[in-house]
Amino acid sequence: MTYSGISLVTGAAGFLGSHVVECLTKKGVKVRATARPRQDTSFFERLGVAYVGADLSNPSTLLPLFEGNVDRVFHLGAICNFSTPYEKLYPVNVKGVEAITRLALENKVKKFIHVTSTSVYGYYNGTPYTEKDIRHPENDYGRSKRDGEDVLFKRMEQGLAAIIVRPCTVYGPRCTDGAGKVFSRPSSIAAIPGNGRQLLSNIRAEDVAAALYYLSEKEDLTGEVFNISEDTYPTLGDALKLAAETFGSRPPKIRLPLSLVKLMARIDGMVSGVKGTIPELEYEAVRYLYQDYVVDNSKLKQTGFKLTYPDFYESMKQLGEIYRSARV
Repeated sequence: MTYSGISLVTGAAGFLGSHVVECLTKKGVKVRATARPRQDTSFFERLGVAYVGADLSNPSTLLPLFEGNVDRVFHLGAICNFSTPYEKLYPVNVKGVEAITRLALENKVKKFIHVTSTSVYGYYNGTPYTEKDIRHPENDYGRSKRDGEDVLFKRMEQGLAAIIVRPCTVYGPRCTDGAGKVFSRPSSIAAIPGNGRQLLSNIRAEDVAAALYYLSEKEDLTGEVFNISEDTYPTLGDALKLAAETFGSRPPKIRLPLSLVKLMARIDGMVSGVKGTIPELEYEAVRYLYQDYVVDNSKLKQTGFKLTYPDFYESMKQLGEIYRSARV
């Protein structure tokens, strides 16, 4: 597939979106970045990328995004947390998908890459998640992402050339929110939730961005769904200790019963609700810690895509080098 026009990246001001913009510009792609209107666009100016403010919940603001020859869309724009109720997620994570895909179809976009989440699978059932598994999300965020996917499936039937990708926990440079933040920056976590033996699936942001670009270039993969995860599955205890060592924090040694962690998350949620903020410790996120969380990435690898950071342990070592060099 050859692209000569503009690649539109929604959610570009977010952690993962910024990595996608960065990846595309390094590939020589002409990029148009969008997210909600903002004053600080210096990141995009440094990359020579045009930034156009728009609101996914207001379809009329999306029209300028498709001016000129937009031939590819990377859709990352979404509300991504476990604390926002479905009625507030719906206008962006579902109706926003309806609006942006309608415009993509009308403007004859050649490829639409839709970024969703492994949260659509629900809580772990004892075997690694594969793309063939039935989606049974068990929280509002997962339900909103499933419903957004359903919009894509309908648009594909109408002729939109699209690919759906489901990253697991994303971490890496510039991550300040979501579950991946504990593996991306210094943390004050003083205890390991539960027994610490829960297996985790993670993925570096740079690998997600590279995978999105790679998949968008493959014409024969249109209509497919792909999980994105690393090859290794560290235990929660090992991952938290490694993160502490990476960023020079005190490693957690004690273990807290998950019942107590849930109670702390409930209290944190109530306090954050009063403040109008997202809690540092989300109640629904704690529920994932009662079992393993392993994501199968074999379908992606079978396409020929190679991860730059397949090993969590080596990846964290490299992140530590970035962190220390930035402090010098």
